Amino acid sequence: MSEVSLKIGPLPDRTPQKLAVLVDPALATELEDYARIHSEIHGVEVPASALVPLMLETFLASDTGFRKAKKS
Repeated sequence: MSEVSLKIGPLPDRTPQKLAVLVDPALATELEDYARIHSEIHGVEVPASALVPLMLETFLASDTGFRKAKKS
């Protein structure tokens, strides 16, 4: 099969990386409130810690200044 060529090459390392983050009590409360509301809307209990990576991905994807700076 070494002669076969696929459009999708080898996958990058997708092993989750642990990152400890300290937040102010007010932000921790907001994150817990968000997780509670998210759980109510979707009917599935999800902890804030599971939502934070998605929030960060969304934030970074929407930051046009960051994307421009990263390209240069």
